[in-house]
Amino acid sequence: MTPDPDPGSHAHSDPDPGSCPSLAPNSDPDPAPGAPPPYDPSRTHRAYARLMLETMPEESRIGLTLGFVRTFGIPGIARVLAGTGRMEAAAKARAKATGVAMFALIGSGVDTEAGRPVVAGLRRVHERPGITTELMRYVMACFTVCPLRFIDEHGHRAVTDEEREGAYAFHTGLLAALGLPRPPDERQLTDVERWMSAYENRHFSPTPQGRALWAATSAGLLAARLPRALAPLAPAVAAALLDPPLRAALDVRPPRAPVRRLVAYGLRTRSRSGARTGARSGA
Repeated sequence: MTPDPDPGSHAHSDPDPGSCPSLAPNSDPDPAPGAPPPYDPSRTHRAYARLMLETMPEESRIGLTLGFVRTFGIPGIARVLAGTGRMEAAAKARAKATGVAMFALIGSGVDTEAGRPVVAGLRRVHERPGITTELMRYVMACFTVCPLRFIDEHGHRAVTDEEREGAYAFHTGLLAALGLPRPPDERQLTDVERWMSAYENRHFSPTPQGRALWAATSAGLLAARLPRALAPLAPAVAAALLDPPLRAALDVRPPRAPVRRLVAYGLRTRSRSGARTGARSGA
């Protein structure tokens, strides 16, 4: 369900947003003094891209990783990922490829010289056997919704209305580029979240493939980012980032209270640091 890493592309580089294309400067003329600015879709996209790539890049990266993991709770997706024979052995590389692809699209836009090859890669994924339109739509929803959820819960401020509008515009633009129909009753990001939750209520279920994918991803992704002495705790730390429905779908035990407190303390510390940095930069 994710683009295959291409040895000749940027997909092997680290998916940290700082490595993605810089945002183009806003060259729009300023509105007349006292006049409200006209509605500008590109302005809302810039607000969304700035949030993801500049204002809270670390929270965005963690949230996107959690979106990637969330797809393991859907049996149809877990079977497809496990069926490739590469996901468990190269979980970290596949997660990195996903991060690079999504941050590249967010930074450059969908219908751009840089964005079109990424969209073509996603379309090839959609054409694989077993990838239904509904499954692909769910994956794209996870990649849009989960980073914003994580920012709302753990960032130094909540996502603004303008940023949410930009996220929804990006989401619908990507669906259109992939040839995925948008439901007629969908009008805003809350509709996407509502559909996503209903889909999970119907389909979340433990599977051997989902458990294996979680075991490979939770250890491989986090262990490299922890001090060596804490690396064995990586799966427990990762479990503390999952909500109860996803833990149940992946058959993951709730982490012990000391681990939950450690993770909560770390997130609070990160948030306070981000708030001080944001205050200095005006974010």
